[in-house]
Amino acid sequence: MNTITYEDFSRVELLSGTVVKVEPFPRAIKPAYKVWVDFGPKIGIKQTSAQVTKHYTPEGLLGRLVVGCVNLPPRNIAGFMSEFLLVGFADTEGAVCLVTIDPKVPEGQKLF
Repeated sequence: MNTITYEDFSRVELLSGTVVKVEPFPRAIKPAYKVWVDFGPKIGIKQTSAQVTKHYTPEGLLGRLVVGCVNLPPRNIAGFMSEFLLVGFADTEGAVCLVTIDPKVPEGQKLF
């Protein structure tokens, strides 16, 4: 296990946000969606590419409260700028299961 300090962890911006838009992403090499998440008034709406098609439909993602890392540099994924990392865990087959929040908290809250 690689140990980090509490100071290191405090620099990671894992924020709550609500999925506001989802589109298929046929240009992605692996099945994926384009996902837009509202992180509240301070950050606003950011977009990402997410390989979450096994467990989620676009309709099932809309309105879902999720966790995203918003302070990583943007990445160009098949011509689409991914501005944050939607976080989750792999199931036994390697498919992503999103980290979600229950009960609801305001958008833009930092994980601590």
